[in-house]
Amino acid sequence: MGTQLNLMVLLSLCGLCLTQDCNKQLLEDVDFPGMDITFQYSPDVYHCQQLCTQHPSCRFFTFLRSDWTRDESYFKCYLKTTDSGEVAAENPLNGVTSGFSLKGCTPELQPCLPKVYPNVDFFGADYTALFTADHEECQRACTQDPGCQFFTFVHEDFVTESIRFKCHLKYSPSIPVPPIVEKEPGVVSGFSQNIQFPQQSTEACEGKLFPAISIPHNNLKTYPALCPEHCRALCSAHPSCTYFSYDSNEFKCHLKNNREKMETISEEGFTSGFPARFCWLDENWLKVAHKDVDFQGSDIRFEVTDDAVSCQRKCNEDPICQFYTYVTETHPPEYRRHCYLKRTITMPAPSNVKKLNNVTSGFPLRSCVNIATHPKVSSI
Repeated sequence: MGTQLNLMVLLSLCGLCLTQDCNKQLLEDVDFPGMDITFQYSPDVYHCQQLCTQHPSCRFFTFLRSDWTRDESYFKCYLKTTDSGEVAAENPLNGVTSGFSLKGCTPELQPCLPKVYPNVDFFGADYTALFTADHEECQRACTQDPGCQFFTFVHEDFVTESIRFKCHLKYSPSIPVPPIVEKEPGVVSGFSQNIQFPQQSTEACEGKLFPAISIPHNNLKTYPALCPEHCRALCSAHPSCTYFSYDSNEFKCHLKNNREKMETISEEGFTSGFPARFCWLDENWLKVAHKDVDFQGSDIRFEVTDDAVSCQRKCNEDPICQFYTYVTETHPPEYRRHCYLKRTITMPAPSNVKKLNNVTSGFPLRSCVNIATHPKVSSI
């Protein structure tokens, strides 16, 4: 059983979020060696710190700045943890900055990221492009497009003349995606009812789903998903998704992209549908608890609760929690009634960050109060 295999490993880690102090200190030219969970790309240490804050098990990090000279690993953000929750060692190292998760503070769920980054390319993840007069107009275009998570603008002195003034809008997932969804007897899983979805309209509508219908071609991206409604939310958030097919046997959400045609077949176990971008759908599916379905990994911590309803309530009450898995009485005593609160990174997260002359990259200002209307944005 997936949950049981992970429980004993998690026992030493699950209480850390409850006791973690608020430590905003940044240590320049100090490395926290080892203890790596994974790495992500970041344009600066503040973005790296927010990634650590949103990662479920990250307690501290080391960021390789743009002045890192040993190799071309600059802009890497190494997310780290220990069983004790304490940093094991601190070593002097030029070109890095280390710090701590802000989970113990009052973290911003959608942090304001107002800086722009000259001569930095957020490489890849493009979904569309347009031409704008400057990077400020490009940032405004990104801010006004709900699907845009970050951008790169090509300046007028860029070496390739044909792409000067080009504004590349880019996407990373903004909807929670559990890393593994699978059948598992004796557990109950579901989502927090407080998840926010990007919307372009306040007008209500009823979405239409097509059971026993599959769309076999035009794959764009495949994500783990709990149900057809979760898959529709993922499709609605992705600006390139034109329709989707959900495989209920494998818990897979297949996003599709073809603006010219759609070919369907009859297939049991599949449900297909369209994104809802121009109206507001009632998200009642968030209230549904799914029996015998396990969300593996992404644990923030666990608590002991009386039942799955209480577990979902705990997730709703915790602003960090996005989804949960509850272990029922059918499991051995050491696992029973454990409520695992979970989350993934949903803030803007470039898939790669590189140095590149005569471009400027940045993030939308939707999360920045007042700045989005009257931007006065600094650069590094």
